[in-house]
Amino acid sequence: MAKPIVLSVGGSIFNPNEFNYSFISNLKKTLSKLAKERKIIVVIGGGKTARNYITPLRKKGLKENKSSLIGIAVTRLNARLFAMFFGDIASQHVAGDMKEVKNLLLKNKIVFCGGLRFVPDNTSDGTAAALANYFGCEFINMTNVKGLYTKDPKKFKDAKFISKISFKEFDRVVSSLKYEAGQHFVLDQHASKIIKKYKIKTYIIGPNLKNLENLINGNKFTGTIIW
Repeated sequence: MAKPIVLSVGGSIFNPNEFNYSFISNLKKTLSKLAKERKIIVVIGGGKTARNYITPLRKKGLKENKSSLIGIAVTRLNARLFAMFFGDIASQHVAGDMKEVKNLLLKNKIVFCGGLRFVPDNTSDGTAAALANYFGCEFINMTNVKGLYTKDPKKFKDAKFISKISFKEFDRVVSSLKYEAGQHFVLDQHASKIIKKYKIKTYIIGPNLKNLENLINGNKFTGTIIW
């Protein structure tokens, strides 16, 4: 079996305040076209919904590992929504572990999953990075900014875009952040450790689906490469 595409789709794209029907519909069109040539694993994030569920638990003083379990459940619910929306072109079963992802790929062009298990300092990005390592392929992370910046571009006008960064330097940046269940950053701490350890070429791109298509087809694209 040819190496699949591992794509992580952040909740900040498809559900910033409510579900973005247009994005989900257009994602279906784009992935349906790309899936004619490559099989695709899509890891769906929890986004604001996960944070809304985690917040009262955090206020109550529950430990982050217990809060994370709620976040994982939300990612799986979101993945089920995507699977149902995509219909026959995707597996209607949401994978629960890596072996199941592999088995589902044998009969399906597109497989959805959320978080697979609890891992400290991990979001759905870490799941996607682990899957990329498992399948020996590259990893694409879609988020609500076009890539990595020197600081948050939504808050600072002088933020500078970073088109390329080494595994070591990226891990240094991410490791300086304190992990919180449901956190939102371009890539989580656990994912950074995985891609650094196994030298997994990683792309961080924004929500533009034509840009995603260009990247997968080997054409010019906008985003950050971690290598």
